[in-house]
Amino acid sequence: MITKEEKRQKQKQGMLENVMRQFNNASDRMGLDPDIRKILRITNNELLVHFPVKMDNGNVEVFTGYRVQHNNALGPYKGGLRYHPTVDLDAARALAMWMTWKTSLAGLPLGGAKGGIQIDPSHYSTAELERITRRFTFALGDNIGPELDIPAPDVNTNAQTMAWILDTYMSTKSPNERSTNLHVVTGKPVGAGGSEGRDRATGYGVYLCIKFWAEHNNINLKGRKFIVQGFGNVGYWASFFLEKEGAVLTAVQDVSGSIFNSGGIEVEKLERYMARHDRKIAGFPGVEVIDNDAFFALDCDICIPAALGNQITEKNAGAIKALVIAEGANGPTDIQAENMLLDRGVAIIPDILCNSGGVIGSYFEWLQNRNGEIWQLEEVTAKLRKKLRESFGRVMKVMEERNVDMRTAAFIIAIERLEQAYRQRGIFP
Repeated sequence: MITKEEKRQKQKQGMLENVMRQFNNASDRMGLDPDIRKILRITNNELLVHFPVKMDNGNVEVFTGYRVQHNNALGPYKGGLRYHPTVDLDAARALAMWMTWKTSLAGLPLGGAKGGIQIDPSHYSTAELERITRRFTFALGDNIGPELDIPAPDVNTNAQTMAWILDTYMSTKSPNERSTNLHVVTGKPVGAGGSEGRDRATGYGVYLCIKFWAEHNNINLKGRKFIVQGFGNVGYWASFFLEKEGAVLTAVQDVSGSIFNSGGIEVEKLERYMARHDRKIAGFPGVEVIDNDAFFALDCDICIPAALGNQITEKNAGAIKALVIAEGANGPTDIQAENMLLDRGVAIIPDILCNSGGVIGSYFEWLQNRNGEIWQLEEVTAKLRKKLRESFGRVMKVMEERNVDMRTAAFIIAIERLEQAYRQRGIFP
């Protein structure tokens, strides 16, 4: 029997294997320069830190934190910090590479990074998490910075986490430097320099990509059934906007289980329930509790994996009935599963396109802080919609011109932009 730890290790190894196979496949298709290929297949910097923190009971625990900086040819490193037991160097490497492709595809002047702490935050109090976050920030030191590497929220981190990082980082600077460091992190609370609309940017982007895909295929979203794995920030906002379009949420899965209602689950009602029940769906009234293994096999039109990586595998891909999979998470579909799904005609909107609304929203926040500007929600939303429509259009164009799937097309666009940067700049010395 496979233990939870063995399963986690397999998922992490699979994520790095997946991103490398995706990169190699696109590189082969486009005939990437071999020397540039050597550069892009490895990370620039990898930081591992151990740091002690005093717990509420007076005991000291030592934590392990990571920050992997993959590439900054297009601009400062950019990527989230997650607090999860699966965080390690291999996971951070995979996620950092995906961030590089994501920022490049979106046409942003940013690179890719990722990191976090190997921790289950549910085991710690808010006061302990604050001390852990501040000590981690101090340990990272000058390896992050507003023009060097800009962290953001990710799995199990949020606006409050970013506010703690911001305050700690600024506290290490001289008084005349502090006002110029507001953009060291993005995803902050609005009152602490955050941007209107950043909270919904990733989920709104997932919804937009589904909408653009539906329009491209002459599909009306009204009455279409969708299922969501992970009902955090991304899953909630994607569901919120899809419901506004007339689509029907029929099933949700999270760490506490899986629920189903063929007649529909009200998005706002579920969100209010979770706010009162430790952010978990377990116990939500008026639904059928189903086995977790049956979740992806449910009858639906749209499947949104918005949790962790390697959730759709060759074991469950054959049972998927959706017309389209919209990857709200990073790397939720492994290579074998993807090949099976594509052979059956199931469309996959790849993560580096589908969930790129988050990093685009982060870029907008970074830009506002840098320029001393404040944009209204309508302006942020309009700019995000324009950016994603452009990205989606480019992917569809390359997909049709080169006769490849959407993921390969997205990778080709992202890698070509980086290749051009290296060709024009040259290699030092």
